[in-house]
Amino acid sequence: MSDSESDTNDQAGDIEHFSGPVENAWLLKIPEFKKEDNPQGLAEESSFSCLFPKYREKYIKECWPLVEKALDGHHLKAELDLIQGNMTVKTTRNTWDPFIILKARDLIKLLSRSVPFEQAVKVLDDEISCDIIKIKNLVRNKAKFVKRRNRLIGPNGCTLKSLELLTNCYVLVQGATVSAIGPYKGLQCVRKVVEETMKNIHPIYNIKALMIKRELMKDDKLKEENWERFLPKFQSKNTTKRKKPKEQKKKKEYTPFPPPLLESKVDKELASGEYFLTEAQKKAKRMQERREKEQKSSNVQKQRREKDFVAPDESKPKPKGDARNSDKVDVKALKSKIAKANKKAKMVK
Repeated sequence: MSDSESDTNDQAGDIEHFSGPVENAWLLKIPEFKKEDNPQGLAEESSFSCLFPKYREKYIKECWPLVEKALDGHHLKAELDLIQGNMTVKTTRNTWDPFIILKARDLIKLLSRSVPFEQAVKVLDDEISCDIIKIKNLVRNKAKFVKRRNRLIGPNGCTLKSLELLTNCYVLVQGATVSAIGPYKGLQCVRKVVEETMKNIHPIYNIKALMIKRELMKDDKLKEENWERFLPKFQSKNTTKRKKPKEQKKKKEYTPFPPPLLESKVDKELASGEYFLTEAQKKAKRMQERREKEQKSSNVQKQRREKDFVAPDESKPKPKGDARNSDKVDVKALKSKIAKANKKAKMVK
């Protein structure tokens, strides 16, 4: 039996093992691509380059030997140009996987976007991919953009951490992009949450939905049912203030004559006669007005201070029932009050 026939039989065995309804077609096992499948290698050399910012130069320079070692295991060549700030990955004659160069391109892209090497190197695995989401153009207002980006991160990064746990992805928010590394289905969920958050939908709704789906998947009875009734629904609220009715302006009576012109400063001076005064006379007049104004304000302050020292008017009638204002004092009542007070004091002792 030839190798091709044996591979065909193995694939048929996998299909028989995972045979089932059409709904579970995604359970079919994808055969692994091996070196024996492409023994002649690649026909042409492929390469990708990526620029990195200045603040990442130190970290990339330190971890570059690890990058070369990781890519060497897949028969790829990596070059670092610190002068131009450029990273390049190339295929070699020994490269047999045509897709690995795209994985290496994603690796250098993630490194340039502040993803640590320990997380970025995972993208070289077959079941792991990455997604770089650009969020800068989703919101025009800069203040709203910063507010929604902070909402995605959450206090002390708790929202981002919960999203990572539910999607099995590593998520990093850096500047105007969100980098995500993980399985394909998890990346779809991350992209949906990020885009809806930047469209002013709070991430807690999507996180709750992911938690509910996670619990529903454990129940065998609900696997074939529709989950829409269990998921939370977001309803956008119109929070605009109620507009007040506009006041109807009264129409002015029509007159064929134009409105009178406003008087200028020169016109006012001509009317008061100040226009014909000399500079010395104008200065003296201003000083005189200032003194009068100061004298007026000082008089007001003096009256306010002396108000507390003005004696009350004694000609007014005194109120009834006030013992202090009455001329006669009831001596007997006063003595009885003093005796009662002394008696109470003795009883207390």
